Amino acid sequence: MSFRKRYVFIFILICIFLPSFVHANTMEHEQYDRRMNLYKRMEQVTNIPWYYLAAIDQYERNIRAVRHDLPKVTGLSGIYIQKEKWVGILNPNKDDVDAKSIRFFDGMGMDGNGDGKADPHDDEDVLYTFAHYLLQYGTDHHQIKIGLWNYYKRDKTVKIIMGIAKLYKQFQRIDLHEHHFPLSIHVNYTYRDTWGDRRGWGGRRIHEGTDIFAGFGVNVYSTCYGVVEMKGWNKYGGWRIGIRDANNTYHYFAHLNGFAKDLNIGDIVKPGQLIGTVGNSGYGPPGTSGKFPPHLHYGMYKDNGRTEWSFDPYPYLKRWEQETKRKK
Repeated sequence: MSFRKRYVFIFILICIFLPSFVHANTMEHEQYDRRMNLYKRMEQVTNIPWYYLAAIDQYERNIRAVRHDLPKVTGLSGIYIQKEKWVGILNPNKDDVDAKSIRFFDGMGMDGNGDGKADPHDDEDVLYTFAHYLLQYGTDHHQIKIGLWNYYKRDKTVKIIMGIAKLYKQFQRIDLHEHHFPLSIHVNYTYRDTWGDRRGWGGRRIHEGTDIFAGFGVNVYSTCYGVVEMKGWNKYGGWRIGIRDANNTYHYFAHLNGFAKDLNIGDIVKPGQLIGTVGNSGYGPPGTSGKFPPHLHYGMYKDNGRTEWSFDPYPYLKRWEQETKRKK
């Protein structure tokens, strides 16, 4: 193919696919704007800071995406309230949307937009209902934590929601989905898909991550916006850091040589922020090193509101590697 023909071919492809990409990107941003407007309106009505409402909504959105026993999100709000809770346990009409009737049967559902209906499919009604539930406890950080624990009965869920709220408050937005490859793309490194491979040290187990081999002391960066949830020693992972993002994903960086200065549990990090350096620590008591070549073990774990499991990070690493190269 001649240079001119190749140029024309590329131009045609751009003309075909670019409008679809731009349209999809515009739609996504519009949805973020609509969600933010919804959270801000509820803040004005209830005095509950918008970032707590947004964090609850995002948490529920996350678990509905990975659970088969919950309906998928179809509207702006991701919060799901069971029918029995919404209409009242003794209510014979499980599809009741009459606000007065639901209140008579001591249901949770409320009218959030003044139309006289308490519709579990109406975003304003759903968010106002949950906000009204929290108002029983109060509007400050500690009171909201108590309300969330009484609703979910799970410490980890409360911790995750509070972490998401912390991110939203810090950055004043909810579209925190940029990522960065965990190493600099300008250094020598190599990796392949090793998730699920057998590991023998410490007993039979599978490899829950991808090993990225690089030189000792090479910088390691956060892959996401997140909150540092774990930092310290683990007999398997050596010096390691765990970061939780707004999508309930736990990013695990292990076998480090050391940590970034002044990085502590509870700190907020951004994609591309220095968090440590490549090492070969682990497989023993604190300080053990040198039992394998220096590399970064990178793992990803997903929480579904009940438990947490590992999944293959390799496809994500390949995507973030390309995205980071484009940005550079």
